[in-house]
Amino acid sequence: MSLLRGTYRRLRKRWKLVWSVNWIKTWYFNYKMFPFSIARKLPVVFYGSVKFTCLKGNIKIDAPIKKGMIGFGQAYEKSTRQRGIAEINLQGALVFKGYAQFGKDCLVYIHEGAYCQFGHMASLASNGKLICYQSIILGTYARIGSQGQLIDTNFHQMIDTETDERYPKTGTIELGDYNFVSNRVTIMQKTKTPNNCTIASNTLCNKDYSEMGENILIGGIPAKLLKDNISRDWEGEKEQIEKSLKVFES
Repeated sequence: MSLLRGTYRRLRKRWKLVWSVNWIKTWYFNYKMFPFSIARKLPVVFYGSVKFTCLKGNIKIDAPIKKGMIGFGQAYEKSTRQRGIAEINLQGALVFKGYAQFGKDCLVYIHEGAYCQFGHMASLASNGKLICYQSIILGTYARIGSQGQLIDTNFHQMIDTETDERYPKTGTIELGDYNFVSNRVTIMQKTKTPNNCTIASNTLCNKDYSEMGENILIGGIPAKLLKDNISRDWEGEKEQIEKSLKVFES
């Protein structure tokens, strides 16, 4: 009897996964963006509603190809419903160094000529925004909480009203490995973080924090050092994180 119950639970979980996938958008994206040998493996899987505003850019997976290794719209957080406003505007280059994860209702915009890279197991949680005009690089296990924003541009030209100096509109963002970014964090151009950095909720990051050393907690508007010798228990959570991302391998 216990064997039958276990089989039923596995089949129920598998069918729930199959029905949650937006197969039409999944097939269209993979076969449009990859050569056939890669596309047939369906490395990118979409869940729920998503709008492809532009797919003129290019996407590369610099890792062994696995089915569903990049999930867009995954329900891996506490919320189970979505508003159906997810959108991808890919005009530049988007590179994945392994598995990656996007929550529900995310906006991903990569401008023409821009470069964005996700490290292995990097993620952008629900209602997140990634707007890349120049360069955004996320390290291994750089995981962004819900309603997070990564924006490497001011959008509008700013000037010095006394000297007429024109300030740069775009810059770069680089998050180190094993960065734990809490919810509602805004990360702007010039941001650079060290490995094993934790960023508190409702923080604004806009400069280089790498010289503060590893295992730090930063927070505030703008961010400043709050505590050192502190880190998320990555080793203790790795199995759970991988299980939520490697859904087609469980």
